[in-house]
Amino acid sequence: MTVINGEVAAGFEPVREALAANFARREDIGAAVCVYQDGRPVVDLWAGVADPDTGRPWERDTLQLVYSATKGVTATAAHLLVQRGALDLDAPVAEYWPEFAANGKVEIPVRWLLSHQAGLVALDEPVPLDEALAWHPMTAALAAQCPQWIPGTAHGYHGRTWGWLVGEVIRRVSGRTPGCFFAEEIARPLGLDFFIGLPAGERDRVSRMVYRKPDVDLTTVPEESVPEDLRDLVAAWRDPNSLSNRAFAVTDPANIDFDSPEVQAAELPSSNGIGTAHALARMHAALIGEVDGVRLLTPETLASATEEQASGQDRVMLAPSRFSTGYMLPTTTIPMTGPSAFGHTGRGGSLGFADPKHGIAFGYVMNHIIGGPDDLRATTLAEAVRRSLA
Repeated sequence: MTVINGEVAAGFEPVREALAANFARREDIGAAVCVYQDGRPVVDLWAGVADPDTGRPWERDTLQLVYSATKGVTATAAHLLVQRGALDLDAPVAEYWPEFAANGKVEIPVRWLLSHQAGLVALDEPVPLDEALAWHPMTAALAAQCPQWIPGTAHGYHGRTWGWLVGEVIRRVSGRTPGCFFAEEIARPLGLDFFIGLPAGERDRVSRMVYRKPDVDLTTVPEESVPEDLRDLVAAWRDPNSLSNRAFAVTDPANIDFDSPEVQAAELPSSNGIGTAHALARMHAALIGEVDGVRLLTPETLASATEEQASGQDRVMLAPSRFSTGYMLPTTTIPMTGPSAFGHTGRGGSLGFADPKHGIAFGYVMNHIIGGPDDLRATTLAEAVRRSLA
C-alpha cells in the first residue's frame, strides 16, 4: 500500500482516501493534491515515486509538468494586465501586435485569442521545433497565418498555438516574456513553486513522466467496430489533415519531448508549466480571495474573466467544451466542484481550479499520463472535496 504523506484538516479526510484509491485502483505512480479553503490550505498531500527508473520518491517539493493546466496560469497573467488598464480584451490584437493584422486578422479582438475563437489552431507550414522554442519564429508564423474559420463564428481548442498567441500579447504589452511576467508579478508575491521556463537549477526536482499506452488503438479498428458516438472523432484522428491532428502538429517534429531539458527550459505558455499541486491551488485561491495578504484579481475583474465566451461543439476536440476568456468552465466530463468553478485541465490528468461559491481552490499533479474518459483520478479527488464540503 502506498504511503500518503502530508496533512489534511478535519473534515477533508475523504480527499486522503480518494488519493489512496487513485494509487490502489487508478494507476497513479507519483502524485500530489492540494486544496485551499478561504485562503488557507486544508489538504496538502503527496505520495508515490517521482522517477520510476531510479525509485526517487515524490517529495513535498517535487515539481511536475502540467501540460495545458499552464493555460489557466497564463490567462491569469493576461487578466492582471487587464485589471491594471494595460490591456483591453475588446481591442484588436493588431493594436498591440501590428504584424498580426496580416491575412484578414485586423479586427480580431484579444478576447478571441483567450476564448479559442480566433481560428488560429494550425499552421500551413509547421515551424522547426528549435525555432518554435526560441519564440519569435513561431509568433511570426502565427502573425502571417490565415484563420481556419471565420473568427468569432466558432470555437476550437488552440492546444499548442494558444500559448504563443496569448503570450505574445503579454510580451508586447508588458515588455516581458510571459514566463518572466508570471515569475515577477504572480509567483514572487505569492511564493509559488511554479515556472513557465524552468531554471536549470530546478531540474533535479522535476518528476519523470510515464505514458500509458491505450489498451486499444481505435485508429486501427475497423470503422464498423468503433462505437457510433466516437466515429467522427476517430475519423478525424485517422485524417492527417483534420484540425484535430493539425492543431497539435504546428512544430516539426510534431511530437515534443516534454521531459527534455530544452523543452522544459523554453517558455511554452500553453503547455510546459512546471510546478507543485500546492502552487496551483495557492494561485487559484488568490484569484478568489486573499492569500497571506495577496489577492490577484478584484471581484469585478474575476467576474469578467470567468464569464462564458464560447460553448458547444469544439471544432478541434469534436466534443462539447466551454471557455471563458482563458479558463475552462465546468462540463459533465469535467465538473470540478460545481457550476461556479473555473480552471484548466492538462494532458494526462492534471487539474487546477477555483470555486468562489465554496471558497475552494484545487491543484492535482501526477506523472502517470493517462487521460481519456476512463481517467477518473482528478474527478474523484474533486468529488471528495465536494463530499468534504457537504
